[in-house]
Amino acid sequence: MKFFASCAKGLEYLLADELVALGASKATAAAAGVNVEGELADAQRAALWSRLASRVLWPLADFECPDEHALYAGAVAIDWSRHLSHEMTLAVDAHVSGAAITHARYAAQRTKDAVVDTLRTADGARPSVDVESPDLRLNLVVRKGRAILSVDLGGGPLHRRGWRQAQGEAPLKETLAAAVLMRGGWPRIHAEGGALLDPMCGSGTLLIEGALMAADVAPGLLRYADAAPSRWLGFDAATWRALLDEARRRETAGRAALRPVFFGSDSDPHAIRSAEQNAWMAGVSDAIRWQVLPIERLSAVALSRHPREGGDPATLDFQEGAEAKSLDSRLRGNDGLNANATEMGGLAVCNPPYDARLAADATLYRQLGDALKRTVPAWRASLLCGDAELAHATGLRAQKKYQVFNGALECALIVCDPIATPIREPAAPRELSEGAQMVANRLRKNLRNSKSWREREGVGCFRAYDADLPEYAAAIDVYTQADDPDGRWLHVQEYAAPAEIPEADARRRFRELLSAAQDAFALPRERIAVKTRERGKGGSKYGRMDQRGEWILVREGGARLRVNLFDYLDTGLFLDHRPLRLRIAEEAEDARFLNLFGYTGAATVHAALGRARQTTTVDLSATYLQWCSDNLRENGFGGASHRLVQADAIAWLQADRGQYDLVFCDPPTFSNSARADDFDVQREHVRLLRAAMARLAPGGALYFSTNFRRFRLDTEAVAAFGHCVDITAQTVPPDFARNPRIHQAWRLSA
Repeated sequence: MKFFASCAKGLEYLLADELVALGASKATAAAAGVNVEGELADAQRAALWSRLASRVLWPLADFECPDEHALYAGAVAIDWSRHLSHEMTLAVDAHVSGAAITHARYAAQRTKDAVVDTLRTADGARPSVDVESPDLRLNLVVRKGRAILSVDLGGGPLHRRGWRQAQGEAPLKETLAAAVLMRGGWPRIHAEGGALLDPMCGSGTLLIEGALMAADVAPGLLRYADAAPSRWLGFDAATWRALLDEARRRETAGRAALRPVFFGSDSDPHAIRSAEQNAWMAGVSDAIRWQVLPIERLSAVALSRHPREGGDPATLDFQEGAEAKSLDSRLRGNDGLNANATEMGGLAVCNPPYDARLAADATLYRQLGDALKRTVPAWRASLLCGDAELAHATGLRAQKKYQVFNGALECALIVCDPIATPIREPAAPRELSEGAQMVANRLRKNLRNSKSWREREGVGCFRAYDADLPEYAAAIDVYTQADDPDGRWLHVQEYAAPAEIPEADARRRFRELLSAAQDAFALPRERIAVKTRERGKGGSKYGRMDQRGEWILVREGGARLRVNLFDYLDTGLFLDHRPLRLRIAEEAEDARFLNLFGYTGAATVHAALGRARQTTTVDLSATYLQWCSDNLRENGFGGASHRLVQADAIAWLQADRGQYDLVFCDPPTFSNSARADDFDVQREHVRLLRAAMARLAPGGALYFSTNFRRFRLDTEAVAAFGHCVDITAQTVPPDFARNPRIHQAWRLSA
């Protein structure tokens, strides 16, 4: 039989693994849930033991449902006498999408009517409705013209474990808390002797869930202490009793072995009182030590055995102060704790505020990251952050990042291991080879020659080397972090070597170039992003990129822009277009600005900073549009005045009827996409420019640029619809002067 376990979006694969571990023969991730193959006993076990599932649904019928009449007919066709009697109570939860049936409450009502009418016809009596604690809870899903009607084997949402007595303003669901713990590797860390810390614990969800997980307590055991989850006539009561007996035996053994290695703190004393109350209800209060402590004061936390007033003398406490040792070092000297705890460390978990109701504050995230690095630098961390930007604000480097949903809120779950990257001992200076020394000398000369220009223009991101020495063929770009002149990063991009150069020689020269760059800029290797060429079918091409999820914030003129040096071939900022973007900023006042092939929206940000009346950014990539949105938000812009459009640029221009005073058009040389026709800039540029000029307001200007070196503008065709001036020389910046063919640019007007 197949059944369905629903879950929060982003947890599907984690839940599939959990259900297979619980005994299901097969589990396949689907949208917001998992399709499971197994027996009824497997589904009942999932209702008792799954820490991630929101509901476990056993299907009764699957039928076409184009309208409300079909819904009623499909429900009436079921023999309801096999599932409940008229003495029982009933509830229906409905979820609908599509145009045919739009109201979930109405769909639930029609389904209930069908059940009641069927039984009343047969027995002359009808079941009652009990929405809180029914004997049988049904679940209806209507989607894409089909309805699935199922028994809810858990009797309701499974995140309700039964221990929560008090909660904060926006409590974390227990199922999502379990995901944070699992992604952080908590079961393994606890088994190896580690501890669990939540320095912004709120009402204690993460720590309580972690303690129950460590004690091997079934998440449904307290919830079903008084009654089975369902009195559905098809429910296997004997199997359920056997599952409960096994769970209680495991609970007894697990609670007896539970070590008091759980630590929670929060700046709000009301939250701590709620957490203590919840922990008592969950039966884990002796294992968790709570403290009222603002995150900025979490500077030196220690573990020690400390008699709590009126409590167990073996409880553990936070101790703060300049004399306190780090958590790791105190564990080493703490008799009675597993010595492996010092070696294996522990897990820091947190769900800091991140939505509008809780006023997400990037400063708070930075304080959290700093506190964890100071306190437990060698530990692992699993942090549920509001979005990628807030995750970045922690200042922690994430080894893994997951997209998950807390209700309707899209969040970033990051895992850092360790929390603070170990500081490497400075490598002993080694003598550069003759070739590497030559490159290092050239780099130092370039930096000296460009220094006055960079300081005068305030340029922090620039090209420092562009195959100045032909045998060392690469581009080296410098990216300086905003507000940190010493925060330099390098982006090194290898050029394809001529075919006659042996591969071994090309590799050796590139290694020498990297050694020279590291020496000239005095940077650790971790701050140098490298894009290397590899030989493959079709010739030389770039190899796979990293997946670090690491962003840095840079400044260009008045703009603050996000770049990613490691994960993409390009960084998100084309440095050669710096003069064009600054020109756009100068001309944007009160303009309606249009950015075609908008990429990450750097030109849009400059236009907005130049007081553009409105901006429109068009790109086919949702990733780039999100990047553009992040860049706008970083500079304080958003809302209806700054429109983002995911579309093919030419098709959108032909359908659009707006007018724009300032247009920037920087198309790719070539692109192919399943969403649009293939694009070739040489072939399509006349059609593109004609469509763009049709949208240009009288007196407006269109800036067109391309990096295709063999590009030839069809001046005769363009002259038919616009006045065109070649401005390439004025738009190539000094740091690209060695290679003035980096791009071509024109200004068009009506």
